[in-house]
Amino acid sequence: MARFRPATSLTLPMALLAVSLAPACAQESASDAAGQAAGAADAASPSSASADYRVVTVAEGLENPWGIAFVGDDILVTEKAGDLRVIRDGQLLEAPITGVPEVLPAGQGGLMDVVPHPDFDTNRWVYLTLSKPMGEGATTAVVRGRYDGTALTEVEELFVARSSGRNGHYGSRIAFDGQGYMFVSVGDRQASPSGDLTAHPAQDLSNHHGVIVRLHDDGRVPDDNPFVGRDGALPEIWSYGHRNPQALAFEPATGHLWSTEHGPQGGDEFNRIEPGLNYGWPVVGFGVNYGGDPIHDGTSAPGMESPEHYWVPSIATSGLAFYTGDRFPEWQGNAFAGGLAGEQIARLTVVNGEVTSEETILEGMGRVRDVRDGPDGYLYVALDDRAGRPTSIVRLEPGN
Repeated sequence: MARFRPATSLTLPMALLAVSLAPACAQESASDAAGQAAGAADAASPSSASADYRVVTVAEGLENPWGIAFVGDDILVTEKAGDLRVIRDGQLLEAPITGVPEVLPAGQGGLMDVVPHPDFDTNRWVYLTLSKPMGEGATTAVVRGRYDGTALTEVEELFVARSSGRNGHYGSRIAFDGQGYMFVSVGDRQASPSGDLTAHPAQDLSNHHGVIVRLHDDGRVPDDNPFVGRDGALPEIWSYGHRNPQALAFEPATGHLWSTEHGPQGGDEFNRIEPGLNYGWPVVGFGVNYGGDPIHDGTSAPGMESPEHYWVPSIATSGLAFYTGDRFPEWQGNAFAGGLAGEQIARLTVVNGEVTSEETILEGMGRVRDVRDGPDGYLYVALDDRAGRPTSIVRLEPGN
């Protein structure tokens, strides 16, 4: 069973971040977005315990940005309402990419993750996750299309989750392992835990509630998935017992797959994902129900994995990246986990699969929806705010 460590954030004063990222009159509507040249610094250089950095606006005026991807010289950004936008030559283009399938933009659903194929330069495939309309509701789906700079063509649907529920907990992140396999997270769709917790849909292998699935890059199911051939189990499933995993990333140094997932009130988790394992929701965990009532039968149980790290109170984890660039040598190999309610990034030092330290950076600038390791060595962040502040794509550059 995996070990866990409580969150021990080294939260630092962030008074230096009082300078706004954008004029107060900026709107959160894509139609008002003119973009901003990359490299124009908007904030002073705050200090962290490990490195000085400054916050630079890449683009603003987006409507609920959800995912960031680097494709050729373009930066693609998904907007939850259903548009795929392009940042090119430092400007947010007014026209969205055509060819994106219909989404149900309700609750937590919409157009969510965007990831290029590892061989994008030769095949031009771009992958999207979205809330696919299904009857009166929606479910998590994965599509791909060939990107030509203005449109997605040859769009095809690769995966549709067998899950249903309210308009939340879609999961919806994609990660490629570099060996031809694609991993996709699906949330538990807000299925309420009650009575026999082991009967919760996230503990049932016959559906896709609260799972991470593993597929070939064309959507086929690999023959060596852990539940292939097991009666009553869906063969796509790689791991199960998750609540709402809104981040997936491979650790380059080890090849390990990591995920962060939302807990209820408390108990957000940082998990190393292994095939066939049960990550415990809702039987075990470190949170409580909204209002304070207990949910879990405990914090550990035989046959169920405990997180390597957890947050109490919750930071509402979303977005995860391992830093591989050369702009911040001090951060090489660190994990960066975004926080929505926490309005922060948690910088985690991971050594031999164990979190040895945590530091809070980028605090108080807005809800962090996504974090990506840019090809230019900078760290890119999607700020999806609901407090009247501009929604932006920003990046962290060395403060000196």
